[in-house]
Amino acid sequence: MQTALIERRQSTREAQPFWDELNLAQKFSVAELQRYGYQLAFVRHQNSGNLAVLRAGERFAAVDHEGEIDTSPNITIRH
Repeated sequence: MQTALIERRQSTREAQPFWDELNLAQKFSVAELQRYGYQLAFVRHQNSGNLAVLRAGERFAAVDHEGEIDTSPNITIRH
């Protein structure tokens, strides 16, 4: 049973390779959004600071460098 717990932690870390690019305020906000089904998709580097972009199905949310959450971000998603 303990092995399953360790494997789950490792897979969570692998699923979020951008976690280390977030500051503390962003990590708190991202963790809050994850409670609602959002997953960290990528981090966009901007002059004003990193912007964390999260996705839950077809919905997107963004967290700015101050940890402010925007559930209707005006961002262009590149494919």
